[in-house]
Amino acid sequence: MSEQTSDESARKSRWWQWFSGSTAEDAAEPELDAAAPRELTAREVWLPAKRRMISKIADFLIDHDLEVLPATLTVAYECVTGGAPRLAQLILERTEKGLPITLGWIEEQRCESTNDKNSEALAVLLGRLEGSLDEFSKTTTGARTATSEYSSALRQHVDDLEGVGRAGVVITELAALTRAMMERSIAIETELACSERRAQSLQTTLEETRKMADMDHLTGLPNRRAFDHMLEREMREAVAAGESLCVAFVDIDHFKRVNDTHGHPAGDRVLKFVGETLNRIADARCFVARHGGEEFAVIWRNHTIEKAFRKLDAAREEIAERRLVNRANDSPFGKITFSGGIADVFAYPEKSAALKAADEALYAAKESGRNRILRAGESPDPQAQAA
Repeated sequence: MSEQTSDESARKSRWWQWFSGSTAEDAAEPELDAAAPRELTAREVWLPAKRRMISKIADFLIDHDLEVLPATLTVAYECVTGGAPRLAQLILERTEKGLPITLGWIEEQRCESTNDKNSEALAVLLGRLEGSLDEFSKTTTGARTATSEYSSALRQHVDDLEGVGRAGVVITELAALTRAMMERSIAIETELACSERRAQSLQTTLEETRKMADMDHLTGLPNRRAFDHMLEREMREAVAAGESLCVAFVDIDHFKRVNDTHGHPAGDRVLKFVGETLNRIADARCFVARHGGEEFAVIWRNHTIEKAFRKLDAAREEIAERRLVNRANDSPFGKITFSGGIADVFAYPEKSAALKAADEALYAAKESGRNRILRAGESPDPQAQAA
């Protein structure tokens, strides 16, 4: 073996030893000096563990064929250290099914996890609010009890005043009772005021947390959780009022290409642009939400499917006519379009069937060329212009 080849082999060996958390020094048997034992430094104690951690993170990225990005490094670290047990379990299940682990899928799961955490925070706040209201109730009960006791005692002393022989004693006792009652009333009033302030503060925080739990923080639109609740409510109200109800799913065309070409921050700006455009058709009878990833959902009450179709198609045309530019490098995004599927909710026996019909219409629009809206059950026009 030549000297150059030997040096290269040695460098690779050293690199691999460092990356895998072991070194030549780790592998060698240390010489023990019984007479003068040396205390390990903090760096010597923690360095092997750090290297093993880096090795596990690298293995995670390599095993799942993920790019080395801040987002993937964070996910790998959380899964390796046990910081995201639910996500780690989902990744394991998906891997066992032979499905790929993509950045888009990971972001969707993390988004749902955030919503779950918000829901948990909401539950905690509700518990605190209920506790505060219980305390408030106990305070008012105490106030009522004290007032009742005071009234009974006062009535007894008034009755005693009829016995003139004991009038002086009764008046003295009555004065002492009144002073005690005044002191207790002041204390109860203070407690009531504190309980009221705590209840008001919790109520405000509760409303803010509920809004956060129902909001997609990128687009500012309601999220999937809010969409599910709104659809249930709109169905009840539409049935009660004898009105029609339509639902649509919208998906940005070739969104992965935008992320791959321009990066995720640019992709986020495209999501916000599409969300803002769709939100302009929202009103008291129209509800727009981000359903997840690059998909949005729309609900129309008291709209026929044709009227809903025209409004959604107008938004599609508005977006398709715009020419967006990536401000970071002044490079054009190209034509941004979306496809959609729309269904009449009450044309189906169950809500799930209507949602499935709208979803199938969306994918039929995708398969037939994109940049179009299809009604559920509608055959795509073969002459339509593909995106």
